[in-house]
Amino acid sequence: MDKVISKDIDENIQYIKDVFIDNDDLIIRDIVIGDVLSVKLSIVLIDGLINTEYVAEYVIGSLLREEEIKSFTLQGYKTTILEAIKEKGLYSTEIKDVINWDDVLNAILSGNTLLFVDGSPTAVIIGTRGGPGRSIGEPQTETVVRGPRDGFTETFKFNITMIRRRIKDTNLKVKVHIVGRRSKTYVAVIYIDDIVDKKLLDEVNKRLSNVDIDLILDSSMLESLIEDNYLSPFPQMENTERPDAVAASICEGRIALIVDNSPFALLVPATIGTLMQSSEDYYTRWSEATAIRIFRLLGLLLVVLPGPLYVALTAYHPGLLPTKLIYFLGASRINVPFPTILEAILMEITMELLREAGTRISGPIGTTIGIVGGLIIGQAAVEAGIVSPLMIIIVAITTIATFVIPSYELSAALRVIKFGFFILSGTLGLYGITLGTIILMGHLAKLNSFGIPYTSPYSGLGIKEGDLKDTLVKAPIQRLWLRPGFTHPKNKQRMRRDKKNE
Repeated sequence: MDKVISKDIDENIQYIKDVFIDNDDLIIRDIVIGDVLSVKLSIVLIDGLINTEYVAEYVIGSLLREEEIKSFTLQGYKTTILEAIKEKGLYSTEIKDVINWDDVLNAILSGNTLLFVDGSPTAVIIGTRGGPGRSIGEPQTETVVRGPRDGFTETFKFNITMIRRRIKDTNLKVKVHIVGRRSKTYVAVIYIDDIVDKKLLDEVNKRLSNVDIDLILDSSMLESLIEDNYLSPFPQMENTERPDAVAASICEGRIALIVDNSPFALLVPATIGTLMQSSEDYYTRWSEATAIRIFRLLGLLLVVLPGPLYVALTAYHPGLLPTKLIYFLGASRINVPFPTILEAILMEITMELLREAGTRISGPIGTTIGIVGGLIIGQAAVEAGIVSPLMIIIVAITTIATFVIPSYELSAALRVIKFGFFILSGTLGLYGITLGTIILMGHLAKLNSFGIPYTSPYSGLGIKEGDLKDTLVKAPIQRLWLRPGFTHPKNKQRMRRDKKNE
């Protein structure tokens, strides 16, 4: 049983001092109110986590300057001293009573202000969360030419507010979980009640309730703890910095997870179709979006296959190539001392190092390192006879194709898998590529995201439900009158169907 608050205010304050011993940022302010009936109050907060101006004006200031508080005697009152203070002396909009010490300590550490009243076994939580925070700006990882420019921040309430600004519906529900024994991180489950599948919602809440860890620093940590298969290289949850993407996904029957101190929201379930979509697809003409989506699907193949195919064809199956092309390849590799597989892996590792270096160095210098470094190293490697010119071209195409994929996690997974295909092609040739493709397709077919097939809607489900109109291609918005079927929404129709346009 949780320890409860005592009626003796001095005992309560001493307990807090014992718990927060050696914490100099703990502030305890004792005040006495009432000219007729003097009542001792104690205000407890942690400096840096609260809105200082709000506390000074609407908590301490209101208690000391309210005339009714100065002169009240409880004569004619049928309530307690605490109720009289809450009714007449506090201007705050967020007030909550607590009696357990666990709730008190969690409230203090969350940036709230605690009010203790002498003689009352109840403490009052006053919502005063504040402190330093980053202003709302454009997302750095998901830039668009046309569309909203605001992105999530590390502030929990700001992120939820940006979603509510876009969906003004009473059916939009926000359920808050507290995850982490020490961090006490707020995790908001956001969904639309009359659209979301209850089985999906129950599964999400169940997995969040089963998380038992001491610290959650970012949404990526939570993602790893609740996803279906943590051994898979593929992401089973979608992440985004864009409130508009979250709002659109929620209206399709998906569930959003907002994690405190993280600018990335999580969307479940995630499929190949959703990971290959971008917010800008819905802000451009349908014909342009369709062409871009086809190029992205082509990019999926270009990330993995060109390099292994080059290794397999040159090392094991040169007879499959035209004669003139064989002569050209032989002439380009005449001075290369390494086998094809070693040449390919060496260049791929070099490109990954350049990519990582450009990522870690912020600003224009990072971009410069990536471009100049790639040009210099590639040209020097060809002139030195370490690699062939065709290998440089293949590596460049492969690297460019990775940037076409909207999801960074999906792109990273394909980059890792690519090295496995290199090993298979270097040892077994085309048979190795075939074997790797079979293993990869089998893994994707088996993989689920919160009970939803990962390959939806390409696995056949979308053909029945009509989801291919918004995955393989981007149909005009007039034709997208139904929500995606893979989320199993309760309300499938999202737009009134105009029969004149059929």
